[in-house]
Amino acid sequence: MKVLTWNLWWRFGPWEDRAAAILAVLREADADLIALQEVWARDEQNQAGLIAAELGMHWAYAPLAKPELWQRRGGDPSVTVGNALLSRWPLEEAAVLDLPGAEGRNALYALTDGIPFFTTHLEAPLHASAVRCAQVRAMAGFVAERPHSHPPLVTGDFNAVPDSDELRLFGGVRTAPAVPGLTLIDAWEYADSPGPTWDAANPYVAKTFSPSARIDYIHVGPPTPDGLGRVTGVRRTGDAPVDGVWPSDHAAVLAVIGN
Repeated sequence: MKVLTWNLWWRFGPWEDRAAAILAVLREADADLIALQEVWARDEQNQAGLIAAELGMHWAYAPLAKPELWQRRGGDPSVTVGNALLSRWPLEEAAVLDLPGAEGRNALYALTDGIPFFTTHLEAPLHASAVRCAQVRAMAGFVAERPHSHPPLVTGDFNAVPDSDELRLFGGVRTAPAVPGLTLIDAWEYADSPGPTWDAANPYVAKTFSPSARIDYIHVGPPTPDGLGRVTGVRRTGDAPVDGVWPSDHAAVLAVIGN
């Protein structure tokens, strides 16, 4: 089973050209489960729905409570932003968790083919580690409340590097877990040489003058004794231009999960 997570950069930049590049990357990845952040919606149009229709997938969308951060930068107050989940299988038990913090962030959950599948997009400011710690505590509780036989898959743009307090807390391996007994493994732990997902080689990132960093994640609960949920491969995708167009300011993470 292939799982992908990707921040799609809302409707910034040449977003109409980027839409074709995004779809091309997703077609090539051929993932069974897709988590998306910074998904736009306007009236009856929803980016997740448009992608799902092209790929023949089921989908769910959770708009953020405060889209103004994107609308001010993008100049269009009629377009919302949110997180989305897409699956080859029907989505069941969908739920949304509003996260603490000033930016109206949330987390989205759905059960699909017996797999608990989550995505989120945490607070962005560099100085907001304490807020993100509060958010991952809430997120960990959200995950722990939904136990299933398949290890949970928790994805998203955490806006934090792997050795940050918030990632250490969320994983619960290098420090006490946010919820007693809950541990989550960063899929990149299985990679030979994990690369940045916020990469200064991308011209959209280069314009920000910020350093390259790995801030997008697929977290997996520990595999079962028979290997259910084990990570057998992980790589970046969407990390190069498609027909001259960079699809997003983030690269996607694509993991292969054993079942």
